[in-house]
Amino acid sequence: MDAIQDIETAAESITTVIDRIRDAVITDRQFLETVTTGLLARGHVLLEDVPGTGKTLTAIALAEALDLEFNRIQFTPDLLPSDITGSQIYNEQAGEFRFQRGPVFANIVLADEINRAPPKTQSALLEAMDEGQVSVGGTTYELPDPFFVIATQNPIEQEGTFRLPEAQRDRFVVKTSIGYPDRTGEIELITRRENRTTQMPTVDPVVTAEQVTTLRQLPEQVGIKAEVKGYLVDLVRASREDSRVDVGVSPRGVQRFFEAARGRAVIHGRSYVTPDDIKTIAPPVMTHRLVLTSEADIKDVDATDIVADLLDSIEVPAATAADD
Repeated sequence: MDAIQDIETAAESITTVIDRIRDAVITDRQFLETVTTGLLARGHVLLEDVPGTGKTLTAIALAEALDLEFNRIQFTPDLLPSDITGSQIYNEQAGEFRFQRGPVFANIVLADEINRAPPKTQSALLEAMDEGQVSVGGTTYELPDPFFVIATQNPIEQEGTFRLPEAQRDRFVVKTSIGYPDRTGEIELITRRENRTTQMPTVDPVVTAEQVTTLRQLPEQVGIKAEVKGYLVDLVRASREDSRVDVGVSPRGVQRFFEAARGRAVIHGRSYVTPDDIKTIAPPVMTHRLVLTSEADIKDVDATDIVADLLDSIEVPAATAADD
């Protein structure tokens, strides 16, 4: 594997990662770019999808392409925080307690149906996401580096689910969806299942775990012109002033927005953020951060439509390359 020395080399590696995943899993390139943006922004991703859309297969393929350890946690109403983080187990032979690590100790963790677990259990994962560590029995344990969570929730409100509070949703850099494959994709699914003895395609590593850490540092080299910075801030401020919105994007959300925009620039091999980066990443960054008014909820207003309206109403700057 070649060394990743600059943004151009990084973009080539990321393109190869996405291509390898799409060879193994039938999924959309834009979706994979959004997930990778979350990874490069050193954040985490929330997927809102119905069961059976390929979330687990996609997460496994991503981990394989990045040569990272993968764990899946199925969230259920009876899941305990210790089932995620681990617990102290008494060792009779040694006569002492030893820490048994939980499934959160992996590079990529798929938290499946996170809204099926009670808030206290959700918080155990979200604390790990924030701190990069877990505390058990008064001792702190560092999580692997890199550490990346892909959490999923069902978009349909069902009995026995616990809606993620706004403050917790804000912890995710982006929220996106795999969605259903197109007609060609579904035909390909059938074709792959014609021979049930065929194993799921595996993905050869494209980069090493150490190179993933390097990739996540590269967005720090990405600049942004004052006009583009102002465009981002204007979008966020407009979200707070919209009559359909009770709570708009928070100051922390502004920072996440900027980090995601720089991550997208790296994916496209640029050392500067463009207005198109802002426009493209705005929906997955902003939508889950908006708390709508009661009236908007009654009218079934979609936060995605609000973000689209904001993008239409805010003047787009012509700036491209960053200031020196």
